[in-house]
Amino acid sequence: MTPTPQPPHEPHPNHDRGLEFDLSTLLSRRSLGMFLGAGAAAALAACTPGGSTAGGSSASTGAAAASAPTSAASGTAAVTATPSASASPTLTRAIAECGVEIPEETAGPYPGDGSNGPNVLAASGVVRKDITSSFGTSSTTADGVPLTVTLTLLDNANGCAPLGGAAVYAWHCDKDGRYSMYDAGLTNENFLRGVQEADANGQVTFQTIFPGAYSGRWPHIHFEVFESMDNATAAGQVLAVSQIALTDAACKEVYASAGYESSARNFPRTTLTSDNVFGDDGGIYQLATMTGSVSGGYTAGLNVTV
Repeated sequence: MTPTPQPPHEPHPNHDRGLEFDLSTLLSRRSLGMFLGAGAAAALAACTPGGSTAGGSSASTGAAAASAPTSAASGTAAVTATPSASASPTLTRAIAECGVEIPEETAGPYPGDGSNGPNVLAASGVVRKDITSSFGTSSTTADGVPLTVTLTLLDNANGCAPLGGAAVYAWHCDKDGRYSMYDAGLTNENFLRGVQEADANGQVTFQTIFPGAYSGRWPHIHFEVFESMDNATAAGQVLAVSQIALTDAACKEVYASAGYESSARNFPRTTLTSDNVFGDDGGIYQLATMTGSVSGGYTAGLNVTV
């Protein structure tokens, strides 16, 4: 699809708009049929990655922590996995809170995975932790407030064991709500996209920037989970496709800072409950745990049970 040229700093009019388009795009590639309900009785808390950043506060928290290591769906014990000796306390907590599979969501119209036009997954250099800059023919860096994102992958069918060796492809818009590889002026850029392999504890971490807010969507980060790095770089079978919701408090702080003026205008127009992805349950299983500050950067963490 060739995107309609847009004025600078304005989001493309079809960003994640229209579930009919998005769902058909998703299903035509994967045929997974795994759209999950949200009728679980308790919230799955997000995992905080490694502590707060310098100068950070704890005000921007996501879902509340579970009170016991039980399955939110069934109330039965869900923890049989044991973290490795190098596991952090937050990983132990993540396993304790395992039990509700991450809701399956649309990849949106700008996945860059070959399902709708360009395929960054086939490019040399896509496997990286820092995704702020383009790679290959460009080295353009996306400006914005620093953000570190950690996902903890857990295998629900195997006693919530960490999915070591799995891979995650993550991507999101820039501070002005534009997507590399698709939006006008960015078709030759591939920043804010990258793949990481999960360590033995099932964790992947990306260094990036805080994404902007564009019309019609709550601020979010897309991701796909693959069984292995080989599957990811070959755009192979996908285990899960979902999105991370950023917290209201963190968004308000970031969008009040210089450089996020368009996001400051767009953000108040959409709520978690009116968002066409998170609105069915308010993003309860996708809302990150966040700490940090504009001056020191933010961290975001999420359990991803598949």
